[in-house]
Amino acid sequence: MFDPVVSRTALSVDLQPGRNALFISDVHLGYGTRDQDRQRESDLLKVLEGALPTCGHLFIVGDLFDLWFDYSRVIPRDHVRTLACLGRFRDQGIPVTYLMGNHDFGHDTYFHKELDIEVLGGDVEAVINGKRFYIAHGDGKAHNDTGYLILRSVLRSRIAQWFYRLLHPNVGIGLASATSHGSRDYTGHKDYGTSDGLRDFALGKINEGFDYVVMGHRHKAETTAHRDGWYINLGHWLARPATYGTFSAERGFEMHATTDI
Repeated sequence: MFDPVVSRTALSVDLQPGRNALFISDVHLGYGTRDQDRQRESDLLKVLEGALPTCGHLFIVGDLFDLWFDYSRVIPRDHVRTLACLGRFRDQGIPVTYLMGNHDFGHDTYFHKELDIEVLGGDVEAVINGKRFYIAHGDGKAHNDTGYLILRSVLRSRIAQWFYRLLHPNVGIGLASATSHGSRDYTGHKDYGTSDGLRDFALGKINEGFDYVVMGHRHKAETTAHRDGWYINLGHWLARPATYGTFSAERGFEMHATTDI
């Protein structure tokens, strides 16, 4: 069985009283018609801008964009309002942790150099105010995802990305869009079997001692208690209301919908 080593980043987060961590996933900016996309981005900006006064840490748990591929001097032209808003988080000293998803894996240096945001290719193990979190997008964690894991290792390899960036941006971003749609078709039509591999993975992590396992990818919001921990799936933004989560020392983990804003 193909079993790649998943890189993990360790974080320690100390939220001050009155501050929380904000978790978003599967916004898929760029999907659908331009009008649909503008509405989705407007909903996202309401959440992000509303969170600025109380946010102590922002976690983007994959697939913020339906596709992303940046070159040394070129980035996708849309969603500058979102990029500017993320810049304001960093300007105010709010850390942003961005995990790649299966759609927005074409990051190079733009987020790091221009926005001071590191984009991570693996999972995150975080201790937030004494609670252990395991945070992952969730792609590759279904029981029968071997084929996808092989494809992912090829697409994300340094040599594949280097060759890709030799293409003119108009061609490269167009091919990235086709790859994104192919990934969506694969995920949408995939037979995940009778059990949920993401949930089973999460319950295993809780058995290891994690208090919260937070993922996205499946486009199905879920909060499942197991022993002394919780599996949280953040859901998606492809339909209204969209769902997202917050964690604070005072209130624990809470799920929200954009109807709340």
